[in-house]
Amino acid sequence: MERQIIEEQNQKTAMRVSAVSIAVNLLLSAGKLLAGIFGRSGAMISDAVHSASDVFSTFIVIIGVRISAKKSDTHHPYGHERMECVASVILATILLATGLGIGLGGLRTILGGDYGQLAVPGVLALAAAVISIGVKEWMYWYTRAAAKKINSGALMADAWHHRSDSLSSIGALVGIAGARMGYPVMDPAASMVISVFIAKAAYEIFMDAVDKMVDRACDRETEDQIRRIVLGQEGVLGIDRLMTRLFGARIYVDMEIAADGSRTLYETHEIAEQVHDAIEKAFPEVKHCMVHVNPASHG
Repeated sequence: MERQIIEEQNQKTAMRVSAVSIAVNLLLSAGKLLAGIFGRSGAMISDAVHSASDVFSTFIVIIGVRISAKKSDTHHPYGHERMECVASVILATILLATGLGIGLGGLRTILGGDYGQLAVPGVLALAAAVISIGVKEWMYWYTRAAAKKINSGALMADAWHHRSDSLSSIGALVGIAGARMGYPVMDPAASMVISVFIAKAAYEIFMDAVDKMVDRACDRETEDQIRRIVLGQEGVLGIDRLMTRLFGARIYVDMEIAADGSRTLYETHEIAEQVHDAIEKAFPEVKHCMVHVNPASHG
């Protein structure tokens, strides 16, 4: 019951953060688009497109979080947590496509070679870049904190989408400032730099999602903490085997512990239950913990 309450609270947190993200990105993308058009800045227009893609990506996060929170059923006895990973993969794909589109646009302008005909961005575009950096950096930390709190891979991917947008705006700021100083080629060059940052973020999000979909083990620190907790339980004489795997944002633990072979079945069962409860209490992200008891070797 307590776990269900926590999961419902986590889903509410994800929905609240996503709603804020959508509202901010709609306002920001519209503002940057207008600033790019009236300020004659290709980099700012590219940045506006990037912000607009965040709105779509946040909708994907909402869908992923809602589906992953569904209870186990006959066809999915282990739950739906991996749907968050699917959402993250889709996000990474959108992010990569956005980055490539921005980069190719900048490259075409540079290869055009007629830099004297390039428009010099106005002050409006410069101001929009500064505002965007501040807003998107705040959104990154706001979303990142929520993602860490509820251990959501999809929400963390959305946080990095905000960070990539912040980096994108920094690139736009440098390009616009350079163009205003007499180097108009800096504006499209900034678009190309922005695309590299976006592609890097997409790759990292994609690899994190893949790790969680292929049953990768937990990190060494987490497994060491599990070992310390288990060995600290009364009646546990050793750990014969410990296996962990990531299942979306959750962790599955399978282990074999050693106990005194002369004890009764009821006593060893009690030891296993004690170990099971201690692990789930220390690690709320553990969804399933299987404990098998072996008789300790006295050889």
